[in-house]
This record gives sequence, structure tokens and C-alpha cells, in this order.
Amino acid sequence: MRDRNFLVENNAKPIWHPMAHPAEMRAQPPRIVMQAKGVHVTDIDGKTVLDAVGGLWNVNLGYSCDPIKKAIADQLNALPYYSGFRGTSTGPSIELAYELTEWFKPEGMVRAFFTSGGSDSVETALRLARQYWKIKGQADRTKFLALKKGYHGTHFGSASVNGNANFRRNYEPLLPGVFHIPAPSTYRNPFNETDPARLAQLCAAAMEDEIAFQGADTIAAFIMEPVLGAGGVIVPPESFMRLARELCDRHGILMIADEVVTGFGRTGAWSGSRLWGVKPDMMTMAKAITSGYFPLGATLIGEAVAETFEADTSSFGSIGHGYTYSGHPVGCAAGLAALAETRRLKLNENAAARGEELAAALAKLKDKHQLIGDVRSKGLMAALELVADRDSKKVADKKTMAKVADAAYEAGVMLRVSGNTIILSPPLILTAADVSKIAAGIDAGLSAAG
Repeated sequence: MRDRNFLVENNAKPIWHPMAHPAEMRAQPPRIVMQAKGVHVTDIDGKTVLDAVGGLWNVNLGYSCDPIKKAIADQLNALPYYSGFRGTSTGPSIELAYELTEWFKPEGMVRAFFTSGGSDSVETALRLARQYWKIKGQADRTKFLALKKGYHGTHFGSASVNGNANFRRNYEPLLPGVFHIPAPSTYRNPFNETDPARLAQLCAAAMEDEIAFQGADTIAAFIMEPVLGAGGVIVPPESFMRLARELCDRHGILMIADEVVTGFGRTGAWSGSRLWGVKPDMMTMAKAITSGYFPLGATLIGEAVAETFEADTSSFGSIGHGYTYSGHPVGCAAGLAALAETRRLKLNENAAARGEELAAALAKLKDKHQLIGDVRSKGLMAALELVADRDSKKVADKKTMAKVADAAYEAGVMLRVSGNTIILSPPLILTAADVSKIAAGIDAGLSAAG
């Protein structure tokens, strides 16, 4: 690698960064991360901080998981790549598909379709949903329902079901036939409702009203994150996903659970669907499937959908979809090692325990700092929504958010800022001491800004 001076001089110049304005990155170059160990990362200047972002929701096992590194190296030596298109397969992809369907058998999953990441997985689920209804002879079922504030990726299909304007506006027009219902957020919702059970009923009623307006026989699927992630860690009332499942069943609509963030233990359960006691028709996976060590994703398929495809005798059942890196043998080898470690370390149980500690620490920070308007969490996914005024809920400005993040970094904690929200998604190997350090870092950041 070239020296430090070269990297600093060229930072944000030949590269455009995701989710950022190129001019802003050039004016204020991003931090350059050079090394990582355990739950910590080290920047180009040698400063080491606790990574409360977990890479990007995905480094559940931390940065020092030797079994994954060894699995990658061994697979590179044995077979660095081969296509999974019709006519060929690889050992690791067969084995990982088996492990995934076993892991998510309680959710009713029986098949796996491999992708390169979360956006790919959502795109796959949307396409398979439309194809499913063509096989069934109901070709009018092309529309999708989703939640406002939901995040499902950045491809044209997945961005279309996104419920956040900043992922949509600059790329419109998007996929036609996508309709959004209010997110079940007790802090901000159009009903001004703070009671969770009542809010769940109101959002379900809005969903049923939209189904009636569109015509149930035109809707292919409803997609939701069991806990909304990038939209601000919105934890739905515990009854909401079950109510949505009942509506889908009543009107013959497929349910897609976007588990890209919530899969593999982050909420304290092995999946968000299992957390709420729901069996979806399809599940999308990525991120923690390899703990971030290799780009890989999967769309998991439930029994009814699988049977429909596999019993088809027409051309509609042929899957004309896939990626060069679907079932990449190195990625699948990484996935097998990651799943084994995830199970061995019982990361779901640790996420639940550390999540309770984190929630308590964040509640104390809310009592101390008027900047915090709302605290939301489930397991080791959490958010602090910062406001200029608690009564009006006026959002904190960009300058304030930057102050909080910069001061926390100086105090030894890497935070993620999204709009007026601080999002926390640390590795699931977190210790109680790490939780205390994250809270101390946020405290320092809020003190500097407030």
C-alpha cells in the first residue's frame, strides 16, 4: 500500500462515497480507517476507537474472527470462484443453503437463492413475488406495499419500496405500483398516537384501506423490516407484524420480511420475524451472514412459494434472474464459518443482555441531556433522536449532529449519524464494559454540543 501522505492527499478525490455528497466529502474528507481488532478500529493517525456502528450493522463477530479468515484463505486455495448458473454448483454454496434453511426452519424457510448483498436480496424477493403470481395465473398482482421510514436498499426496485425520501427523490421516477403506509412509530406518526397497541391497529387499518383502494388482486407482496433500521431504529408495537401477516393472509398477499439487519441475532432473537412470532413467505438476508468479511446475501423462500415454482410446468417458473457472484464459494465458506461462530457464541443471547444494559444507559442520558428527544432500541440496535426543542420535536441541525459525532470520536467512540438521529449497531460480541464506554462517548458528544 502507498504511504500515508498519498492516502491523505487523495482522500475523497478519485473516489465517490456512498450516501454522501461528493463536494462535501472533498471539502471535509472522511476518516480513513486502517486497522481493526475486536470491537475497535484504528484510523490513519493511529487513534483507536470503539466501533459502535459495527461496520454497517454487519460485523457481528467483531474484527478478529480467525475461523472466518481461515475459511476464506482455505477456500481461495481450493476454489476461488466458479459460477452458480444453470449447470454448475459448488460445495460451499450447497452446504450454506442447507445450513440457512435449517437455521430458519422455524420461520418456514425451505430454499435459498444467493446474492451479493442486501439490495440484491430485496430485488430478488420482489422479482420472485411478481413471478409467483404469474405462475399462479394472477398476472395483475404486480404492486407492492411497504412502510414509510423503511429501508430496503438502493437498486431501482428496492429503492422504490424504500420509505425515505432521501433515497428516492434524486432518482425518480422509480418503480410504479409501490404504495406506502404509515410507520408504526410512537414518537412520530400522523395519528398523534403514543399508545403502541392503538397505533398498531391504526397502521394496520391504514394498510387495509390501501389494499381496498388498490384492489387486493393487484398486490403482489408487502415488505417490511421487523425492526426498521436505517429509518431510525423504529421498533414496531409487538402486535403490528402479526396484524400485517393476518392482513396478507386475508387478502392473498405475500409477506417479505427484510431481515438484512435483523437476521442472525441483532434484536436478541435469531430473526426479527421470530421475535414477533411471524412466518413470512420470503426473507432477505445479508450483512451478518458473513459478519462483513465477504459480500454475500440470500433470499430465503418459504414452502408455499417454493412448491409453486417447483410444480410449475410452464415457462413462468424458470428463474431468469441471478448474479455473477450468486453462491460465490469464498463467500459461502465465510458464511459457514460465521454461522458456526454465531451459534457457538450465542450472539442472540449476548445481544439481548447487552441490549438491556445499553437501553438503560441511553435512558439515563435522555434524563441528563435535553438534546435527546427520543430513545429507541431492541437488542443491539438503538437510536437517539436529537431535537432542538422537546415540546415541538424540532429536529437538531446538521452542525449539532456533527459536533456530537466528532466529540464522541475524540472520546473514543465511533458513531453513525443519519439526519437528526444517532444510530448504534455495535458488534454482538460487545461486553458490559464496552456498553459503558459507548454511553460515556455519547455523553461526551452531547455535552460538547449542548
